[in-house]
Amino acid sequence: MIRIHNSLTGEKQPLTPLVPGEVRMYVCGLTVYNYVHIGHARMLIAFDVVARYLRWRGYRLTYVRNITDIDDKIIRRAAQNSEPIEALTGRFITAMYEDEAQLGIARPDFEPRATAHIPHIIEMVGRLIELGYAYVAPNGDVMYAVAKFEGYGRLSGKRLSDLRAGARIEVDEAKRDPLDFVLWKHAKPGEPTWDSPWGQGRPGWHIECSAMSIALLGAHFDIHGGGMDLKFPHHENEIAQSCAATGERFAEIWMHNGFVNVDNEKMSKSLGNFFTVREVLPKLRHPEVLRYFVISSHYRGPINYSPEQLEQADAALQRIYLALRGLSDAAPAESYHTAKFREVMDDDFNTPEALAVLQTLTREINSAKDAGDERRASALGAELKSLANVLGLATVSPEQWLRQPKGGAPAGAETASSGGPASGPDDAGIERRIEARTAARKAKHWAESDRIRDELAALGVILEDKPDGRTVWRRA
Repeated sequence: MIRIHNSLTGEKQPLTPLVPGEVRMYVCGLTVYNYVHIGHARMLIAFDVVARYLRWRGYRLTYVRNITDIDDKIIRRAAQNSEPIEALTGRFITAMYEDEAQLGIARPDFEPRATAHIPHIIEMVGRLIELGYAYVAPNGDVMYAVAKFEGYGRLSGKRLSDLRAGARIEVDEAKRDPLDFVLWKHAKPGEPTWDSPWGQGRPGWHIECSAMSIALLGAHFDIHGGGMDLKFPHHENEIAQSCAATGERFAEIWMHNGFVNVDNEKMSKSLGNFFTVREVLPKLRHPEVLRYFVISSHYRGPINYSPEQLEQADAALQRIYLALRGLSDAAPAESYHTAKFREVMDDDFNTPEALAVLQTLTREINSAKDAGDERRASALGAELKSLANVLGLATVSPEQWLRQPKGGAPAGAETASSGGPASGPDDAGIERRIEARTAARKAKHWAESDRIRDELAALGVILEDKPDGRTVWRRA
């Protein structure tokens, strides 16, 4: 049975779907006004793995991840750029899809946009006013009355008295309580607006996710996820809105992924220490390196981003692909490795331990190869690839991986500007030199054969001579 750490209770609990065999999951997605950064990538990859694993375990999953396409930050950025909001959000949604495709992140079943759910949002705000949980402020905003909702702060562990003591009310605010938050913002010059019973305006950020999740998954569903930074106030406010409006529990289990740190400090735009996916990927051999790096830490804990960590991820993937190289096709058969993989992933999606299973399989494949047991090696290889695919790894052929230049430089550049080796010659150039070396070996011109091998080695190309006379190669 899968057990998941519930942020609401602070404990692991069994996943017991509300509808047997079916899991409904909502994850807070991106606010689209900039490129996807590594912190976003961690959230996207973490819940992509959750979705992949739930489906592998046989659940019928409905996965919803929203897009926030109307928000204060979006409005400000569009104004700074002097471009229409739709052009800004459309551009960054396209960029998001490109980055997700690079990282092997599957699209969710539903990807609602806030602007397409305005009727649901207005209906929910009206319901909260009707029930006494919201009020129209003198400035025209509709506010949620936090004090009306018993249990506010349970998710984040915050107390109303502490929050109130630290709150400050600006002169122009019309809140009854400093903790009250906006559900519907009255129209301001230059901003997009929609008709509502309270006049022209637009939704507040928090109400968007409540309305979209309930519209697509119902008032009570299985899993709600997102980044740790959303726990308060966003997810706390979602609970208050949703439970008050529907009288239901909202989400059974709350999942939150940890932060990405740089030099042990949280990655953030305000600190200027964040990296976008499209900045990082060209420097890597393959996008799977970033994916492996992300899942090498448990999704709930912090992860420290550094070039050294990426090097370790590259080396680990290299071992997997080297083990898979040259194996015959075989049907994957479950062994104790699969059972162990299932055991650790059932324990709150423990991907570091799942990767350890893959590395154990890698060593056993190499041992079988060394013993000449090709049949066993191929069977283990099929199992390795099958399990790796659950995590979104080993998705390309070993040859494609091993011949990919490391470091992002295009193949074909013989030397770097400093005179040292760069990515080496292109594939065709390598093949021509190997053919020349093979001819030299047949003619027993050993010095020429060694010269070509050394020349390729200096360019970062490693040759392996097989017992059947073939020579295979990979980039170092």
